[in-house]
Amino acid sequence: MKYKNEIDKRRTFAIISHPDAGKTTLTEKFLLFGGAIQVAGAVKSNKIKKHATSDFMEIERQRGISVATSIMSFQYEGILINLLDTPGHKDFAEDTYRTLTAVDSVILVVDSVNGVEEQTRRLMEVCRMRDTPVIVFINKLDRDGKNRFDLLEEIEKELNIHLHPMTWPINSGKDFKGVYNLHEKNLRLFTPHTKASGDDIISINNLQDKIVEEKLGEKDAAILREDVELVDGVHGALNVDDYLAGKVAPVFFGSAINNFGVKEMLDTFIRIAPPPRSRETSTRKVNVQEDKLSGFIFKIHANLDPKHRDRIAFLRVCSGKFERNKYYHHVRLDKDVRFSNPYSFMAREKSIVEDAYPGDVVGLFDTGNFKIGDTLTEGEDFFFTGIPTFSPEIFKEVVNKDPMKTKQLEKGLLQLTDEGVAQLFTQFGGNKKIIGCVGELQFEVIQYRLLHEYNASAEFRALPYYKACWITSKDPKKLEEFTRFKTNNIAEDKDGHLVYLAQSEWFLQTERTNNPDIEFHFSSEVHKEMV
Repeated sequence: MKYKNEIDKRRTFAIISHPDAGKTTLTEKFLLFGGAIQVAGAVKSNKIKKHATSDFMEIERQRGISVATSIMSFQYEGILINLLDTPGHKDFAEDTYRTLTAVDSVILVVDSVNGVEEQTRRLMEVCRMRDTPVIVFINKLDRDGKNRFDLLEEIEKELNIHLHPMTWPINSGKDFKGVYNLHEKNLRLFTPHTKASGDDIISINNLQDKIVEEKLGEKDAAILREDVELVDGVHGALNVDDYLAGKVAPVFFGSAINNFGVKEMLDTFIRIAPPPRSRETSTRKVNVQEDKLSGFIFKIHANLDPKHRDRIAFLRVCSGKFERNKYYHHVRLDKDVRFSNPYSFMAREKSIVEDAYPGDVVGLFDTGNFKIGDTLTEGEDFFFTGIPTFSPEIFKEVVNKDPMKTKQLEKGLLQLTDEGVAQLFTQFGGNKKIIGCVGELQFEVIQYRLLHEYNASAEFRALPYYKACWITSKDPKKLEEFTRFKTNNIAEDKDGHLVYLAQSEWFLQTERTNNPDIEFHFSSEVHKEMV
C-alpha cells in the first residue's frame, strides 16, 4: 500500500482505430487539453511544417501514417495520463497488439462516415480477449455520415460489445449543431470552422425548456427530445463496473479536428477509467500495490534519435517503484542491470526520470540486452504472460546489394527485427536470411530504415511460404529426424528455436498428421518457459 496515492492518480491507455479514423488528431487534442503542447501538428499537410507530435519516424512524416507506437505522458486535472498512440495500418498490427498488453484501458475511434472497418474488428478482438475496458469516440460528425442509431447498431453487432451513449449528436455533416451531454445534462453547440470552447456550453435542467428551441430550432429540438427519451429509456445510467469488466463501452460523439466533443470524453475518462491493475505472471498474480518493482518490455525502438544511434526498450512498470541507478534483476539473462538515464516521453522529446510507478512507461537505453517480453524484478524469477509474437504471413529472402556493407546489414536486420515489427529467420544449415512480416508495408519500412539508419542496401525476394510454426517435441530424436528430412523448410529464429516454414495449409496439415510427435505452435510464447 506504500505507493497507493501514486497508483490512484495514474491512467495508462491506448488509442486504437482503423487508419484515417482520426486517432492521431484526437491524441493531439488530448495533449492540448493537458497543456503538453501548444500547437497541434498537421499530419498530412505539406504546406505546414509542424508534423503530428506523435509521429516521430521520418517515414511516418513522409507517408502521413503512424507505423510505430509512440508514448506520451501528460497531466490533466491532477491525473497523470500515459497515452500510447498506436499504428492504425493493418501491416503494423503486431506492434498494436503488444501495446495493448501494456495498457489498462482503450479509447477506440470510429469514423462516422465509414463505420466499423476491418482493422477495428481485429483490434477489438484483442481487447475482448483481455476484457480491456473500452470507450468509443465516434469521430467526424461534421461530415455527412451514417445515421446515429444505425451506427450504434453496427458497432454493437460487428464488435460484439454493448454500447452506452454518454453524449448525443444533433444532426451531422453541414447540419451538425452540437452534442447533448446525457450525463451532465448540458448542450454544447457547434460552430463550423471554429474550435470548441467553454462558452459553447449551455446548462439545461429540462429538455422541455424553451432555450432548446431557441438554440436548435423547433424541428431539431423535437428530434433531440425524442432521441434522448429513447436512449435514456434503453440505457439509463452507466454502470461503471460493467465498463471496467469490458462488458459495456461508453460512447461519445464529436469532431476531433474541431476539438469538439473531446473534453467531455476526457473528463469522463479520468473519472471512470481504471488505475493500473494487477497482472498475471508465469508463477503468480503480481499485485499492483506490492512494494517490490516488477515490469516488462513491450516495445523496442532502434534509432529513435538517428544522430545518436540509440536503441530504447520501453518498460511498463507493473508494481513497486522504479528508481534511476538502482540495480534490477533481468530474469531471462539472470543478471542484474541498472539504468543511469531512464526516460519518460513526449513522442520524440524525452526527459530523464528519477523514478516511476505502476502504469508508467519508462524508456531504457539498451545495448542489446532486451527482447520483447523480458521482465525486470527485484530478484524474483517470473515472466509476465500474454505478450505474443505472431506467425508471419509474408516471407522474403534478404538480398544484400552491397557486399562491402555486410556487417551494417546484419546489425540493421538484428536491431530492426528486435523491435518486433518483423521476424528474422536463418535457413537451417545455411546462412540465407529470411524476413517474415504480417504486411507488405513493413518490408518498405525495413528497406528504408536499413538504408537511412544503417547505410545498408538490400532488396527482398518473395518466398513461397504460407506460415511459420515453431516446432518442439518431447522426443529429441524425432525432432532431429524431422529437421534432417525437411531441411529446405526448416529455419531458426533469432533465439535459435526451430521453425517449420509451410508452403501451404495443406502441407502444414499433412506434416501435422504424419508427425504426431512434433508439436506445431503459431506463437513463440511457448518458448518462454524453455529459455
